[in-house]
Amino acid sequence: MARLPARSLWKAVSGRGGRLLRVGAASKDRVARPITSTTTNGSQNQIVAPKGGTAEDVLEQGARKLLEYVRGASVGSQPVVRLKSPGELKKAFRATGCGLEITGTEEVAGVDELLAAVECVLENSVNTAHPLFFNQLYSRGDPLSILADWMIAATNTNVHTYEVAPVYTVMEAEVLRRCARLIGFEGGYDGLLVPGGSIANLYGMLLARHRADPEWKTRGMNGGPNLVAFTSDHSHYSYKKSAMTMGLGTDNLITIPTDRDTGAMVTEKLEEAILKSKAEGKVPFFVGATAGTTVRGGYDKFDEIADVCSEHGVWMHIDAAWGGGALLSRRQRHTMHGASRTDSYAWNPHKMLGATMQCSIFLTRHKDTLHECNGTSAEYLFQPDKLYTEYDVGDKTIQCGRRADAAKLWLMWKAYGDVGLEKRVDHLYALADHIQERIESSGGKFALTFPRSCTNVGFWYVPRALRPFDFSTADKHALDRIAKVAPYIKNRMQQTGDALIGFQPLDGKPNFFRIVFANADNVTFDDVDQMLERMEAIGEEGFPSKA
Repeated sequence: MARLPARSLWKAVSGRGGRLLRVGAASKDRVARPITSTTTNGSQNQIVAPKGGTAEDVLEQGARKLLEYVRGASVGSQPVVRLKSPGELKKAFRATGCGLEITGTEEVAGVDELLAAVECVLENSVNTAHPLFFNQLYSRGDPLSILADWMIAATNTNVHTYEVAPVYTVMEAEVLRRCARLIGFEGGYDGLLVPGGSIANLYGMLLARHRADPEWKTRGMNGGPNLVAFTSDHSHYSYKKSAMTMGLGTDNLITIPTDRDTGAMVTEKLEEAILKSKAEGKVPFFVGATAGTTVRGGYDKFDEIADVCSEHGVWMHIDAAWGGGALLSRRQRHTMHGASRTDSYAWNPHKMLGATMQCSIFLTRHKDTLHECNGTSAEYLFQPDKLYTEYDVGDKTIQCGRRADAAKLWLMWKAYGDVGLEKRVDHLYALADHIQERIESSGGKFALTFPRSCTNVGFWYVPRALRPFDFSTADKHALDRIAKVAPYIKNRMQQTGDALIGFQPLDGKPNFFRIVFANADNVTFDDVDQMLERMEAIGEEGFPSKA
């Protein structure tokens, strides 16, 4: 791993004005010390500093600790997690001299205590860079994205106008341009970096509502048409959150069944639901499709859904937060067929690609709709007689403050290019292929839960007493027993720090493991084999041969 420029980072954020006191020049008391500096007009500033030095001292030494952590985190020599209770965590921090509690009356922490607290955070946090962290739809943060995150923090600006963020506004425009071409938005587009895939889905619903009922923006929810939205029963829960947030209500979010083999929305059922809503006097305005469902990794049939939406004048949105990375792979791009026909699109490069949290993109092929929907023209900020106002993007957002998240993906794309990012995605699918082959050739020790369509793999560990296990013919006793296996094995591995992997039930199937490969460029086939062997050992111990 390349060395990251900690010294350069420190220089960028320290030494702007006041006198810096070095570590070792500590006062004897526990009170934060004011450092006095004289300004050009003769007045004096009092800068409060921690005991034993300055905030910049803590930053410089803390940056070294972070570099050491980043270099070692992905090796796997340390546990995935050192599991502690909340009480044990508080005790560990108290031992550093910098407790977790903030009472307003505690003694201030000095340089040494603050650095010890940083170490305590790193030691007791889940190591998402560990080769056996498979718990979520994200994992190791890419080193270049980490550098970009530090750069964003060091420059500490708001990406709403060119005036205060000249580099970042142009950078965001270029990232969005590349992503729009990747999707296939040829006739125009608009977009934003937003704080998470859930917010990207909310943007899709807001724009859809604005097109269906533009007067909502001023009139509010009273007196307008009875709008209804549609999404699959495997879609992300953020659609429900969005319906609640925008005043639509979850009763007006209609779920469509998915195919039990593919996990894709049943398009015929979607059209039936739209026709039924119209017959009831309601106005269908939004269909939320999914590219890579959270549990199964299922992809909806975008061309078919686009046909239905076009026929009925309904806005189509694709939640590609997880599975959108397939567009970068020539081998996997077929799963995204028809995505170019969508009205809006959400994608999280912080998942499959490994940009640091968070890096989320919203795009629409309707160029001015973001501003029409969200704009308020705040005169103190968005003034047309300023320079380069075409890059003033803040009035298109539902926020004011916004981080320069595009810089993370920009730096990665410049370093790796399309070819490097494609290799990263293909490696994830190769890992998923490998574990599927291992499960299928395990002699009944493991069993697949459903056919695979992304890098999600669902499976059971099957105790000896239940082999061979077939869900379609299993009786209630077998289903009840196998439902207890995944929680037991997961808890044991979490307690020992061996690995982290999620489990859940779905579609009537009892608890099963869901392994997901996300930015697993440091994960090998041997790592996967090691995890399966550990699962088997725990399973043999916890579920002896007698039922």
